Amino acid sequence: MADVAIFAQFAGLFAAAFGAATILPFQSEVVFVALQVAGSASVLALVVVASIGNTLGAVVNYVMGRGIERFRHRRWFPVNAAQLARAQRWYARWGVWTLLLSWAPLGDGFTVIAGMMRTPVWLFVLLVTIAKTGRYIALAWLTAQAGG
Repeated sequence: MADVAIFAQFAGLFAAAFGAATILPFQSEVVFVALQVAGSASVLALVVVASIGNTLGAVVNYVMGRGIERFRHRRWFPVNAAQLARAQRWYARWGVWTLLLSWAPLGDGFTVIAGMMRTPVWLFVLLVTIAKTGRYIALAWLTAQAGG
């Protein structure tokens, strides 16, 4: 029975972390901290599950950005093809580093933009994983320092 409860806790954390990385109004931090304070699973396991869920949620945003970008030839699209190409070149050089802020409030917008800007998937996943995992490690540390 304990295995089912732990699986349910991990599934709930994964779902909260996944949803929090999309445009849906979820908060995974409360679930993460509650599970850490409860002590029913290792902190490492919580960080891994939350990080995977949050990173995969960001991939959804990336795919949405790629989907938006395919409409670039439509008359209603806000920029023309030359402007978009110039923006993509600039973003590839400088803007891609904003993905290290994907953990922050409004950071999910950076993941959508990364899709529009055609960031290589491997680079997207690497930078977002670093950002998301770093956030959960910091949250776990702060919770432990607070006595959780």
